[in-house]
Amino acid sequence: MTSMFRALQHPNYRLWAAGALVSNVGTWMQRVAQDWLVLTQLTNHDGAAVGITTGLQFLPILLLGPYAGLLGDRLDKRKLLFATQTAMGLLALVQGVLVLSGAAQLWHIYAIALLLGVASAFDAPPRQAFVSELVGRADVPNAVALNSASFNLARLAGPGVAGVLIGLIGTGWVFMLNAATFLGVIFSLTRLRVDLLHRTPPLPRGKGQIMAGVRYVRTEPRILLILVMAGLVGTFTLNFQVTNALMAADVFHTGADAYGFLGSIQAIGTLGGALLAARRKQPRLTLLVGAAVGLGVATIVAAAMPSYLSYAVVLVFVGVSALTFLNSANTIVQLTTEPQYRGRVLALYMAVIQGGTPIGAPLVGWLANAVGTRWAVLAGGLAALVAGAVGIWALARWGEGTFREQVRAAWAERRAARTASALASTGTPDAGSPSAVPGSPSAAPGSPSAHDAEPAPQPPTAPGRKAAAETLPPAPQRRPSLRLPRRPPATTTGSQPAVAPRN
Repeated sequence: MTSMFRALQHPNYRLWAAGALVSNVGTWMQRVAQDWLVLTQLTNHDGAAVGITTGLQFLPILLLGPYAGLLGDRLDKRKLLFATQTAMGLLALVQGVLVLSGAAQLWHIYAIALLLGVASAFDAPPRQAFVSELVGRADVPNAVALNSASFNLARLAGPGVAGVLIGLIGTGWVFMLNAATFLGVIFSLTRLRVDLLHRTPPLPRGKGQIMAGVRYVRTEPRILLILVMAGLVGTFTLNFQVTNALMAADVFHTGADAYGFLGSIQAIGTLGGALLAARRKQPRLTLLVGAAVGLGVATIVAAAMPSYLSYAVVLVFVGVSALTFLNSANTIVQLTTEPQYRGRVLALYMAVIQGGTPIGAPLVGWLANAVGTRWAVLAGGLAALVAGAVGIWALARWGEGTFREQVRAAWAERRAARTASALASTGTPDAGSPSAVPGSPSAAPGSPSAHDAEPAPQPPTAPGRKAAAETLPPAPQRRPSLRLPRRPPATTTGSQPAVAPRN
């Protein structure tokens, strides 16, 4: 099996991925139908109402996320996911019945969105952590990337299908179909082979365990950096569920099918980004920062597009950069975190990436009503640029060189890896290896192979400070600390603890 799909060699992951794909298609259909119902049937194109609906659905992850992560560390993740998926399927069924009966009102949709958010808050942290139990640590990066590919493959199909079905049979039946799709993931959970799961010992009950998770994050500056950047992007940029609806209805004056098509077009980019991520063994912080900058630039360009077609084309690039950012952040957090803290740390990550939506989505809707939809999209792009600037500042402050030096080092490392892989596949010894020249310890200076094998030049280290390793460590028995080094005693008064990069 190729390296891009190596996680599929695990039977449990294959079963889980198949069920999740079916469920994700229904989820995207539900999102499109819910927004269109609020925007065109229950209100008169009120962007703020759409934003409130989206915000209510993500508010519980902000409030309940840490406790949900603690439950994920304490309980059997498979059984917890079975309960949350069943609850969300029943809520989708109730929503469909209300709409089909003609009894649905705006407050009904608000209430169901809030309850869906509660179920999702308890579902998201264990679902993210469950990946490592399905495949083991070695294949976690690939499994996370394939999860993103599955999610965005569903996003590619779901909105377009929803737009067509809304026009043919109405939003009510779309909700009913979504309720049926939950049976796919529920069935897969019942068929998993428990003996093949890479389970983490459950966390025993005790006092102060949520705060213990918070204190752990405070000692990991790279996780803190990711949380800051993810909070900015998640709150102010990743509101395309709202902005695409407003751009389709108010700027380009199109219908539900065109709105659904925008989601599918954006999913082409996110699917491509997910497949590219599946080829990487380990992400780098440089990639995360570059993706934030790329997302900001692409979003700003999208805000200025004069036509529906040009806006749709730019959404492809928005999707690639958004997925690269999210996948890199998720994978780094999973691989950097100790197993006994993983559920709580992922809960904090989900809280900042999704919990900011209750603030950002209504704000984007209000901004669209006040100054125009294009300005609301532009504001999201500026927020992503600010997140990228925070990352560039942090890398330079940690003594890892400028962002340009980091990019050059990453490309040099990638070229060296490709050269080594090509030589290994052909069985040709490297000219820089001792076996290349009999009786010689190394290749002749100046030879092309020896030049390719040279390590990338490292930026100068700040006085008294060690250069922090940017690439994620392998899986040693005892993971080295990623804590920031202390400043030199000569320039400080007393001991200065490692501090998180501030926004």
